Amino acid sequence: MSLTRRGAITVLAAGTAAGALMGTTPASAKRRFGDVTVIGHRGASAVRPEHTLLSYEAAIALGADYIEPDLVSTKDGVLVARHENEIGGTTDVSTRAEFAGRRTTKIIDGRPITGWFTEDFTLAELKTLRATERIPDLRPNNAAFNGLAEIPTLEEVIQLAQRHEVGIYPETKHPTYFDSIGLSLEEPLLATLDEYGWRRSGDPVVIQSFEVGNLKALRPKTKLKLAQLIDAAGKPFDTATLTYDQMVTREGLREIRTYANGIGVNTRRILPVGPDNRTLPPTTLVRDAHREDLIVHAWTLRNENSQLPADYQFGNPASPAFPRAVGNVMGFAAALFEQEIDGIFADDPSMPRAVLSSDK
Repeated sequence: MSLTRRGAITVLAAGTAAGALMGTTPASAKRRFGDVTVIGHRGASAVRPEHTLLSYEAAIALGADYIEPDLVSTKDGVLVARHENEIGGTTDVSTRAEFAGRRTTKIIDGRPITGWFTEDFTLAELKTLRATERIPDLRPNNAAFNGLAEIPTLEEVIQLAQRHEVGIYPETKHPTYFDSIGLSLEEPLLATLDEYGWRRSGDPVVIQSFEVGNLKALRPKTKLKLAQLIDAAGKPFDTATLTYDQMVTREGLREIRTYANGIGVNTRRILPVGPDNRTLPPTTLVRDAHREDLIVHAWTLRNENSQLPADYQFGNPASPAFPRAVGNVMGFAAALFEQEIDGIFADDPSMPRAVLSSDK
């Protein structure tokens, strides 16, 4: 697959469900496997430390149509790509004596978190740090790349995406918290996207959030596509009583359609698992969402046995290496595709891409 043959551009022009992402294909239309959008989850986090240009470049090479930067803010209001604003586990900041005094405890989304936070660093200071693998026990090979990559800015991610003709799928992290400290994420996000010519509904950009209020506030400000994230349990931080369970009802989906173009859902909302971690019969969520003209993207397809349902695991469970060994990822991807999802987030985009290619 050529790096310049990107579904985000060529398929957009063709007007298919995957390329248009939140486009005009009727919800009742039969979706082939080949119409599924592949999103590089934090880049290609199965093979490179997440949220680095190394990871995003790998995702593109492995067949992603979109790359996903999680966005947080620096002290001077620059958006950077990190899974969380606490960076003790994803950079070498804990080894840097000059920043030892920045370690602190904050309340983030109602929970106390101790560490180092992006909003306490200027961009220039963050750029002196180097990225490290967040979960080396699960991805030991990624640790070989520790120290090689900087924290990328949103602007650098956009430049990479446009150079290779892929889309981006940014997530605003903890928007209520960042609003509370005067570092709102949405305004600089829209301004930066606009600067690079991405402002229309057909542009290969999807803005996603687990919260509701910021998506509703974004709707009248942009024509870009919006996606409501929905976890397997719990509720959005910024809602008092509205739960994710309520959001996947027909009434809840109808409400989401008033401000978003699609939903990004935990795979267990589509293929639930029982107490033994084996998959149960599928839910009706994909069908229900399509009836409300919402596109459905599932997250996250991961390689490791410990991240897959028991019936898609490979190897000897007694082996110490079993949890991090690669399971039947493509089988699980195919099972999700059978439910006619429109896109999938994957730590290793080559896995769903292989399934999609075999369907042609």
